[in-house]
Amino acid sequence: MISLETVNAMTTEDFVAAFGDVAEHSPWVARAAHGFAPFANRAALVAAFESAMRNASHADQLALIRAHPDLAGKAALAGEVAEDSRKEQAGAGLDRLSAEEFSRFTELNGSYLGKFGFPFIFAVKGADKHMILDAFEDRLENTPEIEFGTALVQISKIFRFRLEDRISE
Repeated sequence: MISLETVNAMTTEDFVAAFGDVAEHSPWVARAAHGFAPFANRAALVAAFESAMRNASHADQLALIRAHPDLAGKAALAGEVAEDSRKEQAGAGLDRLSAEEFSRFTELNGSYLGKFGFPFIFAVKGADKHMILDAFEDRLENTPEIEFGTALVQISKIFRFRLEDRISE
């Protein structure tokens, strides 16, 4: 755990080195979030990451969404995802799916990507595979505009979970 005092003393380069992976393969979010320093508390730091994402162009937001791996996808199984993603998916049991469950996730990932043009984003910490599958099926009914916004909300939750794991209050 890193203290908020230490975080507030970081240079931009140190901040990006420490938190550049909070936004999946998108260190630009941490770079922009550092511009909101100093942070009054951990919640303000989380809000800075969300503001950095929300203030970005649509193209940058889309790139951030697309940087996320499929849930229970081949990249996750091969260990080709960010360490935080691997731990989060394992915590939700996505690394222990039956062949039938894996097939269902693969089918839903394909359907979702085909409809929206980006991967399904779900902040899996505290969830289980049944909750995720239910959300998958429900959200496939959304319009692309609603789902884009929902993906950003889920990414904000991921920011919060990851920063809460790293920053002491």
